[in-house]
Amino acid sequence: MEKSKVYFTKEITPESVVKMYEALGTELPGKVAVKLHSGEKGNQNYLRPEFVKAIVERVKGTVVECNTAYDGARNTTQRHQKLMEEHGWSKYFTVDIMDGEGPDKVLEIPNGKVIQKDYVGKNIDNYDSMLVLSHFKGHPMGGYGGALKQLSIGVASGHGKSYIHCVGNENGTFEDMFHVDQNKFLEAMADSASAVAKYFENKIVYINVMCNMSVDCDCCSVAEDPCMKDIGILASLDPIAIDQACIDLVYNSNDPGRDHFIERVERQNGVHTIEAAAELGFGSREYELINVD
Repeated sequence: MEKSKVYFTKEITPESVVKMYEALGTELPGKVAVKLHSGEKGNQNYLRPEFVKAIVERVKGTVVECNTAYDGARNTTQRHQKLMEEHGWSKYFTVDIMDGEGPDKVLEIPNGKVIQKDYVGKNIDNYDSMLVLSHFKGHPMGGYGGALKQLSIGVASGHGKSYIHCVGNENGTFEDMFHVDQNKFLEAMADSASAVAKYFENKIVYINVMCNMSVDCDCCSVAEDPCMKDIGILASLDPIAIDQACIDLVYNSNDPGRDHFIERVERQNGVHTIEAAAELGFGSREYELINVD
């Protein structure tokens, strides 16, 4: 089986993000959704609108997000839209809170390990293709956050996020999220990621930016400052390969903050999301890392 191609550059600039997209040799067709993290109110580490402006304009994209399942500045459409304005997203881009109104869209996952359906923002139907633009960092619950988490929790509606976190409990509460089997939660993330990858099959690309690498996610209003130096930007057509490559770059680093970052990943068994996703077969952990000058 041919290894997945993952392109890499150490240069972290707006222009480099475009260069990495173009290295893939594909053009996203039609109306393009750019799925990124808008950043929780108070968070200092998320990718800023100015940094992604060039790539969003390059693909003529619409910035898309979904509401959260926890209290904060993004748990209702009205609050989320207000934060999108405060963080500058609405200033530069057309912004779509995909689960902003109306019923969710349900994507079936017949071969799911833990869940057999994925609740996503219904506005996903308005798009022909998707650019998954992820800030690679740690995560309090997932261990790490990259392309797979962006596909799963990121594209899920507010209810869908709760459903994944509560491993398929339709009536799960916020408190329930913290009392589930960790591996089952990670497998539910892999299940839901597979559903979105399949929905946009052959019309989806992934870019991971390894900068501001805190052990905490951009969803944390109070997050640790980055513990590792910036590493670079990766691009691939394979969400599993790109996350595996990022994890490998961390493990192979001699950065003094590496052990702290890895402790977070391993504490939550974060790599299990990649393992489960590979077993579902919508990508591969085997990859070829191709340097782009």
